[in-house]
Amino acid sequence: MTERYLACEDIVENEPEAMLEVTRSIIAPGKNVLATEAFRAQYRLQACKQITDEIFRGCDFLLTPTAGTIYKIDEVLNDPIQLNSNLGYYTNYMNLLDYASIAVPAGFTEEGLPFGVTLISTAFSDNALLTYAGLLQQAFNLPLGATNNPLPTPQPIPASEAGLINIVVCGAHMSGLPLNHQLQERDATLVKQCQSAPHYKLIALPGGPPERPGMLRQQEGGTAIEVEVWQMPVEHFGSFLAGIPQPLGLGKVELDDGSWETGFICESYIEEASKDISQYGGWRNYLRT
Repeated sequence: MTERYLACEDIVENEPEAMLEVTRSIIAPGKNVLATEAFRAQYRLQACKQITDEIFRGCDFLLTPTAGTIYKIDEVLNDPIQLNSNLGYYTNYMNLLDYASIAVPAGFTEEGLPFGVTLISTAFSDNALLTYAGLLQQAFNLPLGATNNPLPTPQPIPASEAGLINIVVCGAHMSGLPLNHQLQERDATLVKQCQSAPHYKLIALPGGPPERPGMLRQQEGGTAIEVEVWQMPVEHFGSFLAGIPQPLGLGKVELDDGSWETGFICESYIEEASKDISQYGGWRNYLRT
């Protein structure tokens, strides 16, 4: 209360008519709060925070109504202080406890008035709350605001922002093949099976085991090659890269949707000693022969 008064002191003391009467009646008493009362309140707040912090260690978030009810304008005008206090019943404590929260539209009452829920958790839990809130919003599948516009389909978070990196594989690292364990041992997960853009030559490299293919980008012509896109935590990427033998390496591979991802490429000097297997469209089809 005193902090509010200090922020508005000049207006309260010199231009009181510039502030709504109800607002002024709430703020003005902050001028007379004793320091002992302020410190006593702070001590009580910290004691409550220790209890609530312990409770939140055992859960992902707390779900409450954003507001317990909705009042009509004339109701609020007749009793503004008490009714506004009621509306903040589920939210007033969040800033005091230094908690994070997010409100999500959840539907409509029988009277056609909007209803929402709020997700609450401890400080710096914003990203997790946004994820949970996004899932709830998609589950409710409500239109946008007061319009009939549908809720847009969420776009995936870029792998780089999530601490992950996408890797395109075209040979022995694909699912079920001999080197796939090198991906799984590094907590990689399969994102999708697709094809490269139609600008590559696929060659069977000499040597082995295990047998390996190589992809060569073509200036003209070329074909689409079957590939898999895996997603790996960034912290494991260095050890994966260190285990890749010549003439293979990692560079940028164009996929059939026009995107470019990090993936296996091959140095061109080995082409003369290799077998062109592009006509098979992928390493699996070649192995079947």
